[in-house]
Amino acid sequence: MCVVIWLTHGRRTIPRRSATWACPGVLGSTLVLQDWTIGAYGSDEAGLICGYLFEAGAAQPVRAVDSSQAAEWLARTPVQERAGAERAYMWLHFNLSHAQAERWLMRHAGLSDVFYETLKDGLHSTRIERADDSLIAVINDVHFEFSFEPSDISTLWISVGPRLVVTARSQPLRSVDALRTAVKAGDAPKSSTELLEHLMRAQADVLVKIVRDGTARIDSIEDELLAGRLDHKRARLGTLRRVLVRLQRLLAPEPAALFRLLQTPPLWMSESDAQQLRAATEEFSVVLRDMGALQERIKLLQEEIAANVNEDNNRSLFVLTVVTVLALPINITAGLFGMNVGGIPLAEHKHGFWILVGIVVTFTAVAAWLAFRKKR
Repeated sequence: MCVVIWLTHGRRTIPRRSATWACPGVLGSTLVLQDWTIGAYGSDEAGLICGYLFEAGAAQPVRAVDSSQAAEWLARTPVQERAGAERAYMWLHFNLSHAQAERWLMRHAGLSDVFYETLKDGLHSTRIERADDSLIAVINDVHFEFSFEPSDISTLWISVGPRLVVTARSQPLRSVDALRTAVKAGDAPKSSTELLEHLMRAQADVLVKIVRDGTARIDSIEDELLAGRLDHKRARLGTLRRVLVRLQRLLAPEPAALFRLLQTPPLWMSESDAQQLRAATEEFSVVLRDMGALQERIKLLQEEIAANVNEDNNRSLFVLTVVTVLALPINITAGLFGMNVGGIPLAEHKHGFWILVGIVVTFTAVAAWLAFRKKR
């Protein structure tokens, strides 16, 4: 008896190689075992999520490529590439969760060693630096399903050269998806630097949307505060503020770092590309300033809520203190007159009980009037 086990993943099976074995006890039978490479969802067997070849002078300016086509194109020398198309370059977007992604890049992409060191150093602060003849960037972005949680922020690693742009991530990111959608719709940046500029503008658009959504949430909380409903609003504001602070902390170094880089750009970067990148950086800086202003608004709102809560607590504490003070004479009097001993005043008087009640009520009324008069 022979058993064949088929391995599948995500509704896809990718054959790589096969081997033939004889089934013992069955005459003339063979068992074919197929070796399947199980790819991560959303990427091919090399970990490539999407790839595009940009050829400015071609009939089709943008063409989707897979990992095998990308490897073939990258194997060509720059001289061969210029003979085929003027200023052609390629964008490859990889899923770092795939085991083969980094291996494929090291085998075919020819990236700087600084890029691989950046992947492993564990530092997620935003920075752009020059390595050999390429740019290495670490950019923090929000997940595709962003829900204003601090954990919804992840890192995008970028390598930009004259012929190749590589982006790599571990989680789906909103800005890259927006750029990918624009490229699918026919938006074809003319150079690798222009592609980086498009990515930065897409990230700025995402941050603008986050600021708008955050402003709408703050407006809603502010309206509920004015209406007197304070349930859990401080916690909601705290979460929103933590997200904005983390975003600004991770993204704020980028404009300054990019401005320093643009003072001495690589030789392959044209002046127009550098100017567009500088404009994108200025737009990004404006968004970061808006985010800082939103944080200040949240801080003021938190202080106002805290003041209202303290005022309510003080009012409740005052009422509780007054009630305790007013009840103290009654408790003392009741305790004294409740003792079963001789010599208790008014014990033999026929109206002694009512006299005592009148004294206690009068004292309590006068004390309450004095207490609340002082409070007002």
